[in-house]
Amino acid sequence: MTNIPTASSTTAATPAVTPAVTPAAGTAAGLTPTPAPAPVPTAIRTDFPYETRHEDVRIPLPDGTELYARVWRPVTDEPVPALLEYLPYRLSDWTAPRDWQRHPWYAGHGYASVRVDVRGHGNSGGLPGDEYDAVELADGVAVVNWLAEQPWCTGKVGMFGISWGGFNSLQIAALAPEPLKAIVTVCSTDDRYDNDVHYMGGSVLAVDMHAWAATMLAFVSRPPDPQFVGDKWREMWLERLDAVRPFIHTWLSHQTRDDYWKHGSVCEDYSAIKAAVLAVGGWHDPYRDTVLRLAEHLPQDRVRGIIGPWSHQYPDRGLPPGPAIGFLQETLRWWDHHLKGVENDVMAEPLLRSWISDSHPPATVYAELPGRWVTDPAWPSPHVTPVEYGFQGDPVEVDSPQHTGLDAGRFFPFGNDADLPPDQRAEDAYGACFDFPVPEAADGGTPIEILGRPSVRLALRAAAPTGQVIARLCDVAPDGSSTLVTRGALNFSARYGRDRAVEAQIGETEEFVFELNGIGHTFPPGHRVRLAVSSTYWPWIWPQPDAAGFTLDPDGSSLTLPVRTRPAPSAAAADAVDFGPPEQSEPLGVVYPRTLDEPRPERLVVRDVAKGEWRLEVDPRYGGTRVYPDGLEFTEDALETYTIADAGPLTARTRSDWSIRLHRPELAWDVRIETRSEIGCDADAFVTSDEVICREGGEVVFHRTWEERIPRTAG
Repeated sequence: MTNIPTASSTTAATPAVTPAVTPAAGTAAGLTPTPAPAPVPTAIRTDFPYETRHEDVRIPLPDGTELYARVWRPVTDEPVPALLEYLPYRLSDWTAPRDWQRHPWYAGHGYASVRVDVRGHGNSGGLPGDEYDAVELADGVAVVNWLAEQPWCTGKVGMFGISWGGFNSLQIAALAPEPLKAIVTVCSTDDRYDNDVHYMGGSVLAVDMHAWAATMLAFVSRPPDPQFVGDKWREMWLERLDAVRPFIHTWLSHQTRDDYWKHGSVCEDYSAIKAAVLAVGGWHDPYRDTVLRLAEHLPQDRVRGIIGPWSHQYPDRGLPPGPAIGFLQETLRWWDHHLKGVENDVMAEPLLRSWISDSHPPATVYAELPGRWVTDPAWPSPHVTPVEYGFQGDPVEVDSPQHTGLDAGRFFPFGNDADLPPDQRAEDAYGACFDFPVPEAADGGTPIEILGRPSVRLALRAAAPTGQVIARLCDVAPDGSSTLVTRGALNFSARYGRDRAVEAQIGETEEFVFELNGIGHTFPPGHRVRLAVSSTYWPWIWPQPDAAGFTLDPDGSSLTLPVRTRPAPSAAAADAVDFGPPEQSEPLGVVYPRTLDEPRPERLVVRDVAKGEWRLEVDPRYGGTRVYPDGLEFTEDALETYTIADAGPLTARTRSDWSIRLHRPELAWDVRIETRSEIGCDADAFVTSDEVICREGGEVVFHRTWEERIPRTAG
């Protein structure tokens, strides 16, 4: 590592100061800020090389269960490769608008594009299980083999998907069914414990451990649709409901990285993956580090990575932040090469194509971010050098208020108006800040461009045996505004590994080393690189029962940045990246009726001054009301609530309320699902409470509650 001069800290709850620091010369070449381009509209394609048709089929599994599938195919007498997207999210309604953007597009370019509902979901048979369980993956292998055996298929299969579909694409690729030759995995993870919705740095992710378990409880309680399964829908529904168990019980029962989390984590054995992998992520998606790890650990002759500025979305959808890209065209090149043997230049592309954002003021949404694409021939990249920034100053006590973290933004940004973190100045004041100024250009200063995962080494003296440390990297402008760049966290108990829980030694200074999430960002001259350290981060991180902060000793503490050197102008062409404009197939034609109701805020923070209590209310904005071309009326509403009080960590509470209605007037079919999920805690256990109420035509047909106490062993 290259050592550069140190910076002083500020004490907790004190505005950051700017010590005189001159970074080592030559850490980055001069950069010119790139203005954000105007958004590029998505082109709707109807002129495909092939006419297309689609049909709904049932795919038989070895145990006799049938999975519901929709197959889009080109009109041709020649067999074609098959592409599979495999999800629990109901192809006949919930993902239908998104499915129609891409599956017909692939069919129009000569592929059989297939969307399948996971067992126990949508209109598929069988009973639901845990996420990515062995049954789901075995079923997926059977589906791959079934597709390869169809007379309209060449025998070669690809898989693609975002989030759940990206996860099981990787996991099924690790099982290596022979017909599966290539996958495109978007916003997915290779590590189910430390890079998913459950834990972060060994700590419970309150914000999404809770929210996602509650969401899946509501989702799994939805019935099959009589339009597609006929009169047996009610029997199927009640059998499913009887099998429902809240995911939260299992997830909270495994608080360290044990065999439960190793299952489905392809990082356990990257060599098991034989298919070619195109890994895609966004810097505003929590899973983007998977792209970097896959690029590092898979053989270069069968992996490529793309990381853009995007949220948890397909990169062609045009949702904030942009710019969007011609993602379908890019994947078509991938499929053509690996499934059709087309000799194109897709494998001549650099190993990694990444977006590096220019500095930008804090905001909760950006239509387009300024920046540029860069390329790297390998990962770790020869263009990136770790540069260590040392701290200096006196030891500082950090005992952050319980509500520190309310300005963290959404764990899963989806492109909504309130997803991203606002100005971080208030959050910065709740911890210790270490500022490193980037000298003005007039003084010879040059921008500092980073690409990859920053890391911290902190010398801490814990005030209690349990606790957490959170580090945020911010870009501080001359006006004092603070834009969050990236962050990371470490549970004290996980400092020697996520697979064990070791209490901190009270009164002894120990070294805590951890990485922050990956990022591509440019700090311009005149700005300050800030590392802000806090002891709480609610509601992202569930607080430890006896957490009492820590003392941070600057001596022995440092920040390491992955500094990327920009190529000289003569070599700038090596960074040329051209994805083309986004395009999709013709939309399904779903109608989203307007209502007279005043929409509630996406994120609302309420402070009860008398009680010393803080409440965050989140409307996840999944879809609202929509009417489908086949007459289905679908309405869903959700509200997440996170509460904590100044009195201490045991006041932490979460709650999620869901209501869903599915209505087919022509069939006189009207069902409603209501769920409530809560988590509280005491010093020894998490206390969970869940409830499901299902109605048909106003009559309650199912009602069940669950109450559990789950011992706190590490989380």
